[in-house]
Amino acid sequence: MNTTFFQKLHQHCDRLNSHMNRFREAKILVVGDLTLDEFLVGEVERLSREAPVLILRHKHTRQIPGGGANAVYNLAKLGAQIKVAGIIGQDSQGEAICRIFAEAGIDTSGIVRDAQRPTVTKSRITGHARQSVTQQIVRVDRKSDEMPSREIQSQLVAYIKSQLPNVDAVVCSDYGDGVFSEAVIKTILEHDTVIVDTQKDLDRFAGATIFTPNLPEAEKAVRHPIESQADLEQASKTLLNKTNADFMLITRGEDGMSLFSDQDGLLKEEHVPAFNRTDVFDVTGAGDTVVAGWTLGYCVGAEPWECTVLGNLGASIVVRTFGTATTSVPEMQETLELLLEDNADP
Repeated sequence: MNTTFFQKLHQHCDRLNSHMNRFREAKILVVGDLTLDEFLVGEVERLSREAPVLILRHKHTRQIPGGGANAVYNLAKLGAQIKVAGIIGQDSQGEAICRIFAEAGIDTSGIVRDAQRPTVTKSRITGHARQSVTQQIVRVDRKSDEMPSREIQSQLVAYIKSQLPNVDAVVCSDYGDGVFSEAVIKTILEHDTVIVDTQKDLDRFAGATIFTPNLPEAEKAVRHPIESQADLEQASKTLLNKTNADFMLITRGEDGMSLFSDQDGLLKEEHVPAFNRTDVFDVTGAGDTVVAGWTLGYCVGAEPWECTVLGNLGASIVVRTFGTATTSVPEMQETLELLLEDNADP
């Protein structure tokens, strides 16, 4: 890894730890497409007589926050004061999301229940034989492709508008499931600090503080491959101009993260290398952890480079776990300490 980078990291170590200790002070509103991830686990008994399919004996079901709900959960697990605005159905899956959030101390008063829509749910049926690994057999998705009614949109807008004076930042976690109507986005952008994680059409949120696309999302947004440093810089210029954002954070997997900003017409880049390249088991939801670390750092006064380090630090932990996962401040501080030890000057 880059020696100069780790020299700088050593110099900022005390500040980074201080920022993490203050995460609990941050007040965040998360607006997101809320999803429940279900894992139904069973053991293979035999083949069915009805069809050439396996019969599983159900062992247990695990339910965890997914999609925008994972962004909410990541922020809460880092100790921040979290309010959430989103849509669920009047069903058991929606109740499960609210129960999980309530147990984590998350304010769910901004969640709107819509009887005309199911809670977005991704049910993974997995099975295993004796002395074998568990494998996914099929996934069943529940969702609506229709936009929410004007009444539901109005309820979201009213709640968001009421909370803007009470929060330090608004995080938008857009998975394309209907929460981000034009009216909702317009209301969100009334806040001074807006962090956007969206997979397409970044210009809908023009004027936000920061966008956090991964490399494929950035390529899609600029409509050309990003294969070199020159491509990366050109793409960042295009995206900054397109969104009028203060920052563009492009996450690049094993190549780390690059934070771009426009400084009086000049492009400024701050690169943070990947902290974990070997113990990567599942990158699902890692972007939510990046957003959580960056947002909380920014809200407690960290420099943009420090915010990027904090986001990268959290992501380096959760990619070691299968499925969506979260981390904690003590775990991040321990990881930082080990990272500095491993890259100490000889």
